Amino acid sequence: MNNSREILQNVIGQVRRVVLGKDACIEKIMMAMLANGHVLMEDIPGVGKTTMAVAFARALGLEARRMQFTSDVLPSDITGFSMYRKDLQNFVYQPGAVFCNLFLADEINRTSPKTQSALLEVMEERQVTVEGVTRQVPQPFMVIATQNPTGSAGTQMLPESQMDRFLISLNMGYPELEDEIAILKGRSAGNPLEDLEPVADADLLRQMQAETDQVFVHDVLYEYAAKLVRATRVHPMIELGMSPRGGLALVRMMKAAAYLKGKNYVTPKETEQVFADVGLHRIRLNAKAKAEHVTGKQILEEILHQIPRPVPKKNS
Repeated sequence: MNNSREILQNVIGQVRRVVLGKDACIEKIMMAMLANGHVLMEDIPGVGKTTMAVAFARALGLEARRMQFTSDVLPSDITGFSMYRKDLQNFVYQPGAVFCNLFLADEINRTSPKTQSALLEVMEERQVTVEGVTRQVPQPFMVIATQNPTGSAGTQMLPESQMDRFLISLNMGYPELEDEIAILKGRSAGNPLEDLEPVADADLLRQMQAETDQVFVHDVLYEYAAKLVRATRVHPMIELGMSPRGGLALVRMMKAAAYLKGKNYVTPKETEQVFADVGLHRIRLNAKAKAEHVTGKQILEEILHQIPRPVPKKNS
């Protein structure tokens, strides 16, 4: 695990070269990759979401494809389609854009719900079914989707079923002044993405994902995670709470947070570190919360304070 930690820090270091001042976001995406999950990045255009995804793909040596989701993108563009070949006198399957290790779905909420739903199967089962034939996508496989703020021109809300398939959601925000100056100076000398070197590969990432899955979680922490999830379902300002899939996502991220720190066990600190990232996009606030201008993040922080923090026994 010590060697894996060094490799992970090298990957993070490569991404930090091009994404400045967003260390927390970088680490959370690395955790999501270790947990074999998908990431939804919700923010205004131009803050570096696409750059972040491309930087990870290059640092990890993954095959990446990017699709700009616009109103004219069709489901077959994502999943693939069969085309008649006159020379073969038969239909031949043409793979869609998701046949890669890292699929960047740029501005996913600008396309139609029908096209958005084309990602549901591949995000959950890592496979695509076209015309009755099921095909596996390369492993590892993950989706990093960027989303413009709801209400922006040309956007359509993602359905809850698709939101729930993202392991975590992140918000990058604007850079600090010093970081923005560094960005301006760095880009004047060329695109720093071109200088990134791969420090890992797909096989190594799969190995680290398997090791992450073996990280130990004490029974009291399973109970703690379950209580946090259940608290979102009964909160007076939440209309729709976290699903059981959300609870499973929380445990996976807890393990990944511990693994990234070089540990083979989870503590309450890891649970609290990732709870908001896992839960924020899975809850829907009610009218009372909106009327009182309470945010989902504030409610999740309140739940963390309400549920007693467990104290694992020694050597657990």
